[in-house]
Amino acid sequence: MRHGRATARLSDEALLDDVQRRTFRYFWDFADPASGMARDRFGGNDGWLVSGGSGMGAMAIVTAVTRGWITRAEAVERLHRMLRFLEHADSFHGAFPHFLTPEGRAIRFGRKDDGADIVETALLMQGLIAARAFFDGGGNSEPWLRGRIDGLFDAVEWNWFTREGREAYYWHWSPNHGFAMNHEILGWNECLIALVLAAGSARDPISPAVYHNGFTQSRTFLNGRDHAANEHILLPLGPDGGGPLFFAHYSFLGLDPRGLRDPYADYLAQNEAHVRINQAYCVRNPKGYVGYGPDCWGLTASDNHEGYSAHAPDNDLGVIAPTAAISSLPYAPDLVMPALRHFHDDLGDRIYGELGFVDAFNETVGWAAKTHLAIDQGPIIVMIENHRTSLLWDLVMSDATVRRGLGRLGFTSPHLATA
Repeated sequence: MRHGRATARLSDEALLDDVQRRTFRYFWDFADPASGMARDRFGGNDGWLVSGGSGMGAMAIVTAVTRGWITRAEAVERLHRMLRFLEHADSFHGAFPHFLTPEGRAIRFGRKDDGADIVETALLMQGLIAARAFFDGGGNSEPWLRGRIDGLFDAVEWNWFTREGREAYYWHWSPNHGFAMNHEILGWNECLIALVLAAGSARDPISPAVYHNGFTQSRTFLNGRDHAANEHILLPLGPDGGGPLFFAHYSFLGLDPRGLRDPYADYLAQNEAHVRINQAYCVRNPKGYVGYGPDCWGLTASDNHEGYSAHAPDNDLGVIAPTAAISSLPYAPDLVMPALRHFHDDLGDRIYGELGFVDAFNETVGWAAKTHLAIDQGPIIVMIENHRTSLLWDLVMSDATVRRGLGRLGFTSPHLATA
């Protein structure tokens, strides 16, 4: 991969501004024009609209208003367009599928995955909750916006996904196959937000036992081991090596990990350890890939030179995804800013453009993606903003449903102390 300087060196603040603003264009300029929903990706499957990524898009729109890139009125109009689409789109017991056509029909993601995806739905609702809290004005449009979001959230039968009251939570339900996929949500992963919203529902809450006797009981939930090869970093939860870095991002776009604790972990310590283990692994570079080092790291789910995979220390294909490091900015700015500098200043001519960073690259094989993915773009803009102002954290943690869910599951947080 040829290196070259993309632009004159920017200050840290100017660089963060530029990355956020370009990344926002993915959700604003490249959104589906009729519905305003986020497309799954740029460069293949452009007609597939994505539920969870659209929730991230809603958070990006809130960020854009605060940054002055769009007006409040423009944002409200776009969100109403999205809500109008969702109100008429396919849903199953109130939950949305992973992918939707521009006409609002479910796209089959697998042979038996042709219906509801409760995790994608939770990621969508997390973004809409942020928008509901932000657009708190009067008049006609903003109260109506809040009411429409209320309607979509209340329509989700959150407890349906316990399969008639089991102490377990299931990812998928199909109108043709029911719970045949039998995909129980277990182990430390990206799904915490789904359990919190389900527990906080005023109409259809799950029992706390679903969390404590289900989600947390997998052999890959508690870790507690010292990753001695990685500078003696203690990892509270998750698989050895931490797993892909999106575990530290998706649920924490809105859930503020600072001071967030339950009987199992301190979630800021969890995410900080995960990030540092990931970076230290890339520095150690046991497979000898080209480019890996202190300023070039970040393994997470992304496109790669052969397709798509959830990259992690135990699934390392030489593929660095810029979102992995950049979205970790709140957890380890001392490690992230050098990586961001390298991606922009040294590799920018190959991996940085009008929509921000491409999805991933592999210097060993001389490959750089031509794609951008919504679920990788979204965390970049949101987590940079959380680092700078805690905007999305403050909005989501102010929400009554989120507070109720966290309280029911036994979490403590400075945000709950001010309820």
